[in-house]
Amino acid sequence: MKLSVIISTYNSPEWLEKVLWGYSMQTHRAFELIIADDGSTNETRQCIDRMRQATGLPIKHVWQEDDGFRKCRVLNMGVLESESDYLVFTDGDCIPRRDFLEVHASEAEPGRYLSGGYHKLPMEISQAITRDDIISGRCFELSWLKTHGLKSSYKNSKLTASHWQARLFNTLTPTRCRFKGSNGSAWKKDVLAVNGFDETMAYGGEDREFGVRLVNLGIKPKHVRYNAIVIHLDHARGYVDPGIVAANKQHRIKIDRERIIRTEHGIEQHLQHQATGAPN
Repeated sequence: MKLSVIISTYNSPEWLEKVLWGYSMQTHRAFELIIADDGSTNETRQCIDRMRQATGLPIKHVWQEDDGFRKCRVLNMGVLESESDYLVFTDGDCIPRRDFLEVHASEAEPGRYLSGGYHKLPMEISQAITRDDIISGRCFELSWLKTHGLKSSYKNSKLTASHWQARLFNTLTPTRCRFKGSNGSAWKKDVLAVNGFDETMAYGGEDREFGVRLVNLGIKPKHVRYNAIVIHLDHARGYVDPGIVAANKQHRIKIDRERIIRTEHGIEQHLQHQATGAPN
Protein backbone atom coordinates (compact mmCIF):
# COMPACT_ATOMS: atom_id res chain seq x y z
CA MET A 1 0.00 0.00 0.00
CA LYS A 2 1.52 3.29 -1.08
CA LEU A 3 1.05 6.30 1.17
CA SER A 4 1.31 10.03 0.56
CA VAL A 5 2.66 11.73 3.68
CA ILE A 6 1.76 15.45 3.84
CA ILE A 7 4.00 17.35 6.27
CA SER A 8 3.21 20.94 7.19
CA THR A 9 6.09 23.30 7.95
CA TYR A 10 6.94 26.96 8.45
CA ASN A 11 10.46 28.30 8.94
CA SER A 12 11.74 25.39 11.05
CA PRO A 13 14.43 23.75 8.90
CA GLU A 14 16.38 22.37 11.87
CA TRP A 15 13.32 20.50 13.12
CA LEU A 16 12.27 19.48 9.60
CA GLU A 17 15.67 17.90 8.97
CA LYS A 18 15.26 15.73 12.08
CA VAL A 19 11.78 14.72 10.93
CA LEU A 20 13.06 13.72 7.49
CA TRP A 21 15.77 11.54 9.03
CA GLY A 22 12.90 9.78 10.81
CA TYR A 23 11.18 9.06 7.51
CA SER A 24 14.42 7.74 6.05
CA MET A 25 14.26 4.90 8.61
CA GLN A 26 10.66 3.77 8.06
CA THR A 27 10.01 0.03 7.82
CA HIS A 28 7.16 0.71 5.40
CA ARG A 29 8.92 1.95 2.27
CA ALA A 30 6.08 2.56 -0.20
CA PHE A 31 5.47 6.27 0.33
CA GLU A 32 6.05 9.75 -1.00
CA LEU A 33 6.63 12.87 1.09
CA ILE A 34 4.92 16.16 0.34
CA ILE A 35 6.21 19.15 2.30
CA ALA A 36 3.31 21.61 2.63
CA ASP A 37 5.23 24.83 3.24
CA ASP A 38 3.26 27.84 4.49
CA GLY A 39 5.67 30.49 3.20
CA SER A 40 9.08 29.58 4.64
CA THR A 41 12.26 31.34 3.54
CA ASN A 42 14.79 29.79 1.19
CA GLU A 43 16.54 28.08 4.11
CA THR A 44 13.74 25.50 4.22
CA ARG A 45 14.01 24.86 0.47
CA GLN A 46 17.74 24.33 0.86
CA CYS A 47 17.12 21.90 3.72
CA ILE A 48 14.68 19.90 1.58
CA ASP A 49 17.06 19.78 -1.38
CA ARG A 50 19.91 18.65 0.88
CA MET A 51 17.82 15.96 2.57
CA ARG A 52 16.42 14.71 -0.73
CA GLN A 53 19.97 14.02 -1.82
CA ALA A 54 21.16 12.68 1.54
CA THR A 55 18.27 10.24 2.06
CA GLY A 56 17.07 9.41 -1.44
CA LEU A 57 13.52 10.03 -0.26
CA PRO A 58 10.90 11.05 -2.85
CA ILE A 59 10.15 14.56 -1.56
CA LYS A 60 7.87 17.13 -3.19
CA HIS A 61 7.95 20.72 -1.95
CA VAL A 62 4.66 22.62 -2.17
CA TRP A 63 5.20 26.27 -1.24
CA GLN A 64 2.99 29.33 -0.98
CA GLU A 65 3.82 32.95 -0.23
CA ASP A 66 3.94 33.97 3.43
CA ASP A 67 0.68 35.79 4.12
CA GLY A 68 -0.11 34.84 7.69
CA PHE A 69 -1.24 31.44 8.99
CA ARG A 70 -2.60 29.61 5.93
CA LYS A 71 -1.83 26.04 6.83
CA CYS A 72 -5.21 24.76 5.60
CA ARG A 73 -4.62 26.23 2.15
CA VAL A 74 -1.20 24.67 1.70
CA LEU A 75 -2.46 21.32 3.03
CA ASN A 76 -5.12 21.35 0.33
CA MET A 77 -2.43 22.10 -2.23
CA GLY A 78 -0.49 19.13 -0.86
CA VAL A 79 -3.53 16.86 -1.27
CA LEU A 80 -3.75 17.86 -4.93
CA GLU A 81 -0.08 16.95 -5.41
CA SER A 82 -0.50 13.51 -3.82
CA GLU A 83 -0.36 10.40 -5.98
CA SER A 84 -1.61 7.80 -3.48
CA ASP A 85 -5.07 6.68 -2.45
CA TYR A 86 -4.25 7.01 1.24
CA LEU A 87 -2.99 10.19 2.93
CA VAL A 88 -1.09 10.61 6.20
CA PHE A 89 -1.06 14.11 7.72
CA THR A 90 1.62 15.25 10.14
CA ASP A 91 3.78 18.25 11.05
CA GLY A 92 7.37 19.23 10.46
CA ASP A 93 8.13 19.06 14.18
CA CYS A 94 7.02 15.44 14.70
CA ILE A 95 9.72 12.77 14.31
CA PRO A 96 8.14 9.41 13.40
CA ARG A 97 9.20 6.16 15.03
CA ARG A 98 10.39 3.69 12.43
CA ASP A 99 7.09 1.75 12.45
CA PHE A 100 4.92 4.88 12.15
CA LEU A 101 3.93 4.44 8.51
CA GLU A 102 3.68 0.67 8.90
CA VAL A 103 1.01 1.23 11.55
CA HIS A 104 -0.96 3.70 9.42
CA ALA A 105 -0.83 1.35 6.42
CA SER A 106 -1.83 -1.75 8.39
CA GLU A 107 -4.60 -0.07 10.41
CA ALA A 108 -6.26 1.69 7.45
CA GLU A 109 -9.81 0.52 6.78
CA PRO A 110 -12.51 1.61 4.33
CA GLY A 111 -14.94 3.99 6.02
CA ARG A 112 -12.49 4.93 8.77
CA TYR A 113 -9.94 7.62 9.50
CA LEU A 114 -7.05 7.14 11.93
CA SER A 115 -6.33 9.37 14.91
CA GLY A 116 -2.89 9.21 16.50
CA GLY A 117 -1.19 11.38 19.08
CA TYR A 118 2.25 12.63 19.95
CA HIS A 119 4.70 12.58 22.83
CA LYS A 120 5.71 16.17 23.50
CA LEU A 121 9.33 16.83 24.43
CA PRO A 122 10.77 19.84 26.26
CA MET A 123 13.08 22.18 24.37
CA GLU A 124 16.33 20.89 25.86
CA ILE A 125 15.65 17.34 24.68
CA SER A 126 14.36 18.57 21.31
CA GLN A 127 17.67 20.33 20.75
CA ALA A 128 19.75 17.42 22.03
CA ILE A 129 18.39 14.87 19.54
CA THR A 130 20.90 14.19 16.76
CA ARG A 131 20.77 12.40 13.42
CA ASP A 132 22.39 9.35 15.03
CA ASP A 133 19.81 9.33 17.83
CA ILE A 134 17.06 9.20 15.20
CA ILE A 135 18.70 6.61 12.95
CA SER A 136 19.46 4.33 15.90
CA GLY A 137 15.96 4.84 17.33
CA ARG A 138 17.28 5.61 20.81
CA CYS A 139 15.44 8.96 20.95
CA PHE A 140 12.25 6.88 21.25
CA GLU A 141 13.61 4.86 24.17
CA LEU A 142 12.29 5.96 27.55
CA SER A 143 15.62 5.27 29.25
CA TRP A 144 17.46 7.56 26.83
CA LEU A 145 14.85 10.31 27.17
CA LYS A 146 14.95 10.13 30.97
CA THR A 147 18.74 10.35 30.89
CA HIS A 148 18.26 13.62 29.00
CA GLY A 149 15.75 15.01 31.49
CA LEU A 150 12.32 13.63 30.58
CA LYS A 151 10.07 13.55 33.64
CA SER A 152 8.02 10.53 34.68
CA SER A 153 4.44 10.60 33.41
CA TYR A 154 1.63 8.21 32.51
CA LYS A 155 1.98 9.64 29.00
CA ASN A 156 5.27 7.80 28.66
CA SER A 157 3.29 4.58 28.14
CA LYS A 158 2.91 5.65 24.50
CA LEU A 159 6.61 4.92 24.09
CA THR A 160 6.71 1.62 25.96
CA ALA A 161 3.46 -0.11 25.01
CA SER A 162 3.88 -3.50 23.34
CA HIS A 163 1.78 -4.46 20.32
CA TRP A 164 -1.02 -6.00 22.38
CA GLN A 165 -0.84 -3.28 25.04
CA ALA A 166 -1.18 -0.58 22.38
CA ARG A 167 -4.33 -2.24 21.03
CA LEU A 168 -5.76 -2.50 24.53
CA PHE A 169 -4.90 1.11 25.40
CA ASN A 170 -6.37 2.34 22.10
CA THR A 171 -9.62 0.61 23.05
CA LEU A 172 -9.72 1.78 26.66
CA THR A 173 -8.43 5.35 26.39
CA PRO A 174 -10.95 7.97 27.55
CA THR A 175 -9.49 10.47 25.05
CA ARG A 176 -12.01 11.29 22.34
CA CYS A 177 -11.03 10.06 18.89
CA ARG A 178 -10.69 13.28 16.91
CA PHE A 179 -8.70 13.95 13.77
CA LYS A 180 -5.23 15.29 14.55
CA GLY A 181 -3.22 17.19 11.99
CA SER A 182 0.00 16.11 13.68
CA ASN A 183 -0.83 12.41 13.35
CA GLY A 184 -3.86 11.44 11.32
CA SER A 185 -4.70 9.64 8.11
CA ALA A 186 -7.63 9.17 5.75
CA TRP A 187 -8.51 7.90 2.30
CA LYS A 188 -7.98 10.50 -0.38
CA LYS A 189 -11.47 9.98 -1.79
CA ASP A 190 -12.95 10.86 1.61
CA VAL A 191 -10.74 13.96 1.92
CA LEU A 192 -11.96 15.10 -1.51
CA ALA A 193 -15.58 14.30 -0.61
CA VAL A 194 -15.50 16.85 2.25
CA ASN A 195 -13.54 19.29 0.04
CA GLY A 196 -10.44 19.13 2.22
CA PHE A 197 -9.57 21.66 4.91
CA ASP A 198 -11.52 24.89 5.45
CA GLU A 199 -9.17 27.64 4.29
CA THR A 200 -11.02 30.35 6.21
CA MET A 201 -9.74 28.84 9.47
CA ALA A 202 -6.50 29.99 11.09
CA TYR A 203 -4.80 28.15 13.96
CA GLY A 204 -7.00 26.50 16.56
CA GLY A 205 -8.93 23.28 15.95
CA GLU A 206 -8.88 23.45 12.15
CA ASP A 207 -7.93 19.76 12.03
CA ARG A 208 -10.76 18.82 14.40
CA GLU A 209 -13.26 20.69 12.20
CA PHE A 210 -12.02 18.68 9.22
CA GLY A 211 -12.54 15.49 11.23
CA VAL A 212 -16.09 16.51 12.16
CA ARG A 213 -16.96 16.81 8.48
CA LEU A 214 -15.48 13.36 7.84
CA VAL A 215 -17.71 11.96 10.57
CA ASN A 216 -20.69 13.78 9.05
CA LEU A 217 -19.84 12.02 5.79
CA GLY A 218 -20.11 8.69 7.62
CA ILE A 219 -16.40 8.08 8.22
CA LYS A 220 -15.77 6.60 11.66
CA PRO A 221 -12.67 7.50 13.70
CA LYS A 222 -10.22 4.87 14.90
CA HIS A 223 -7.50 5.31 17.53
CA VAL A 224 -3.85 4.57 16.76
CA ARG A 225 -2.81 6.70 19.72
CA TYR A 226 -0.56 4.10 21.33
CA ASN A 227 0.97 2.45 18.26
CA ALA A 228 1.48 5.21 15.63
CA ILE A 229 4.17 7.09 17.52
CA VAL A 230 5.77 10.47 16.88
CA ILE A 231 7.82 12.61 19.25
CA HIS A 232 6.92 16.29 19.13
CA LEU A 233 9.77 18.79 19.18
CA ASP A 234 9.17 21.94 21.19
CA HIS A 235 8.73 25.39 19.63
CA ALA A 236 7.26 28.82 20.28
CA ARG A 237 3.60 29.40 19.43
CA GLY A 238 3.41 33.09 18.71
CA TYR A 239 0.64 32.52 16.17
CA VAL A 240 -1.93 31.47 18.80
CA ASP A 241 -4.79 33.96 19.10
CA PRO A 242 -7.36 33.05 21.79
CA GLY A 243 -10.07 34.97 19.92
CA ILE A 244 -9.52 32.97 16.74
CA VAL A 245 -9.37 29.71 18.69
CA ALA A 246 -12.74 30.52 20.30
CA ALA A 247 -14.29 31.48 16.95
CA ASN A 248 -13.02 28.26 15.39
CA LYS A 249 -14.63 26.28 18.19
CA GLN A 250 -18.00 27.92 17.58
CA HIS A 251 -17.65 27.22 13.86
CA ARG A 252 -16.86 23.56 14.56
CA ILE A 253 -19.88 23.26 16.86
CA LYS A 254 -22.07 24.68 14.08
CA ILE A 255 -20.62 22.19 11.57
CA ASP A 256 -21.32 19.36 13.99
CA ARG A 257 -24.83 20.51 14.87
CA GLU A 258 -25.90 21.09 11.27
CA ARG A 259 -24.20 17.92 9.99
CA ILE A 260 -22.34 19.85 7.29
CA ILE A 261 -20.08 17.68 5.14
CA ARG A 262 -18.39 19.99 2.65
CA THR A 263 -16.64 23.28 3.17
CA GLU A 264 -17.18 25.93 0.51
CA HIS A 265 -13.58 27.07 0.98
CA GLY A 266 -11.49 24.04 0.18
CA ILE A 267 -9.82 22.00 -2.54
CA GLU A 268 -12.45 22.60 -5.20
CA GLN A 269 -11.53 26.26 -5.60
CA HIS A 270 -7.97 25.25 -6.52
CA LEU A 271 -9.31 22.91 -9.18
CA GLN A 272 -11.45 25.71 -10.58
CA HIS A 273 -8.42 28.00 -10.76
CA GLN A 274 -6.47 25.27 -12.54
CA ALA A 275 -9.28 24.74 -15.04
CA THR A 276 -9.54 28.43 -15.91
CA GLY A 277 -5.83 29.21 -15.70
CA ALA A 278 -6.57 32.01 -13.24
CA PRO A 279 -4.06 32.86 -10.49
CA ASN A 280 -4.56 30.70 -7.42
